[in-house]
Amino acid sequence: MIAETLIEPTPTIEWADGKVRLIDQTKLPLEETYIETDDHLTVCDAIQRLAIRGAPAIGVAGAYATVLAANRIEAEDVEQFKKTFTEKAEAIGQTRPTAVNLKWAVNKMIDRAQTFEGSVVELRDDLLDLAHEIRGDDLGRCHSLSLHGAGVIPEDANVMTVCNTGGLATSGIGTALGVIQYAHAQGKDVHVNVCETRPLLQGSRLNTWELKRTATPFTLITDSMAASIMNIHDLDGVFVGADRIASNGDTANKIGTYSLAVLAKHHSVPFYVAAPLSTVDFEIKSGEEIPVEERAPSEVTRIRDVQFTIEDIDVATPAFDVTPAELIHGIITEKGVARYPYTTSLEEQRNAR
Repeated sequence: MIAETLIEPTPTIEWADGKVRLIDQTKLPLEETYIETDDHLTVCDAIQRLAIRGAPAIGVAGAYATVLAANRIEAEDVEQFKKTFTEKAEAIGQTRPTAVNLKWAVNKMIDRAQTFEGSVVELRDDLLDLAHEIRGDDLGRCHSLSLHGAGVIPEDANVMTVCNTGGLATSGIGTALGVIQYAHAQGKDVHVNVCETRPLLQGSRLNTWELKRTATPFTLITDSMAASIMNIHDLDGVFVGADRIASNGDTANKIGTYSLAVLAKHHSVPFYVAAPLSTVDFEIKSGEEIPVEERAPSEVTRIRDVQFTIEDIDVATPAFDVTPAELIHGIITEKGVARYPYTTSLEEQRNAR
């Protein structure tokens, strides 16, 4: 367990009285409302419509969703219970395709069920314990990586980030935004340029809410201002999160991340990815193997369901892009800062105790 975090964890996802409690991120920052449910399908719906989002957070949500599914299986025979549980858990793991943490967490739950020896009642209890462990593990990983990442930020720093990678994207601490907020909490004079992050505005909606919460100085900018800001100001780094990292370091993250990496390279600004090692998919060799989720056209043609363009048109809707490893200055994990070539450095972190 973590002795003490440097910022108060965000109430992103919790377990209480047999239910999952999620902060509804689609309502932020104007409303702070919560979803409380004992139905795993409601959690899956929350993941699909981005009421909960961010690779580590949906991994934890997926783990708790399998517990809710287990609680509704009526089989008393252990083997039949395991079979039904595996089918339901595998379906939960397919809720969103790009972020690897969901599959990682669900597979841990399936493996625990398959190897468990005992009664159905005992197995349900054990699955809940494992889900709690996954949430606690995420808190610990993010705390450690935020400490490592804060170390690369100078005492007087001007940085940039895209999408939301704070406590809302994890179990409460964050990855890239957690790094920045930890640096601020350590007393460093940090200013953040927050890209709005079209089309769903996670930067303007969620980062502003989180940064206000920790009193971290920031300026909200449109995505198209990034190049100008890098040209005018002497930035100390661009910090982004990740939904999946290939074993060679190629990184899938929110659409627009690749553009920032190219701009950072041109302006000689260090470009960092921050993510726990659970986000690294060591089974794939490069970003070419990462599936990129396509979203609904309405996410581009509307904002909060308000139409602002004609809708009977072709619309590109990739939710993510892939940044080549050679554009990444460092990958910050709970084990430290990995450096290029990442095939070697990430594997070393994977095997480090």
